Amino acid sequence: MRLLVHGQQAFGKSVLEALLDRGERVVAVYGPEDKDGRVDPLIAEARERKLPVYQPKSFRNNEEVAAECEAIKADLGVMAFVTKFVPSTFLDIPKHGTIQYHPSLLPLHRGPSSINWPIIQGRAETGLSIFWPDDGLDEGPILLQKTVQIEPEDTLGTVYFNKLFPLGIEAMLEAVDLVREGKAPKIEQDHTKKTYESWCKKEDAQIDWSKPVNEVHNLIRGCNPSPGAWCDFAGDALQIFDCKRDDQISGDAGSVTEILDGSFSVACGNGGLRIERVRYQSKDKISASDFVQGQNIELGTRLGK
Repeated sequence: MRLLVHGQQAFGKSVLEALLDRGERVVAVYGPEDKDGRVDPLIAEARERKLPVYQPKSFRNNEEVAAECEAIKADLGVMAFVTKFVPSTFLDIPKHGTIQYHPSLLPLHRGPSSINWPIIQGRAETGLSIFWPDDGLDEGPILLQKTVQIEPEDTLGTVYFNKLFPLGIEAMLEAVDLVREGKAPKIEQDHTKKTYESWCKKEDAQIDWSKPVNEVHNLIRGCNPSPGAWCDFAGDALQIFDCKRDDQISGDAGSVTEILDGSFSVACGNGGLRIERVRYQSKDKISASDFVQGQNIELGTRLGK
């Protein structure tokens, strides 16, 4: 088939590489515009492979973009991590339409931060969906889905890079095969079970140490590495990254209860956390030990307001 690949960043690049490395015919690549001398990894790879590259500023009501796409005569559009809105008038141009990757088990966790929120909410599993996008937000019919477990110490980083990233590439290849074989289903989502969350932003990532330890731990894990869960310390943001839950810790919520080699403990509403890695005053991430020494942290020191 003649494939149109549309995406960005590392995942988009990896999907393109996987398709080309197994001999697929990619006839066009769509991706973000170059900005301030920075070239998106997908675009850089496409140029390196001498593929036609298209970088429209917008797809909305853009007859020139639609005409360019029609001239490509693609059989299938393959969308790998796209943040711009792409209307159905563009999605439907390829002969067999367009398929898209989304890192959640749709209709759960529609929206842009769909890996953060299942961890923050304490779910034990998540997954990915390859679906047929339409004009709704992650609402189109499902082609296939894959489930992964969220382990107790998993973070946003480990769930994405160790699980959903590699599994997503495999699922994309499987989906292309199903379309080629005429076996790709279009299973309507159960919209009564939908959930939607917007971007996970700094204001969503503020730690309330008075909450139960499982809630605090889930927030930190779901925001690691981005946007980084944080609390106030001496008027600046202290971001907490690597930590371990310990239900035996007790004390006033937000207070340092123990200082050990490599970590310090902070009490929550019940139980507490052993903090191992932080960032303070927007500087580089440092070990808990370095933070303790640099800021003269003592037993009873309070984090948060």
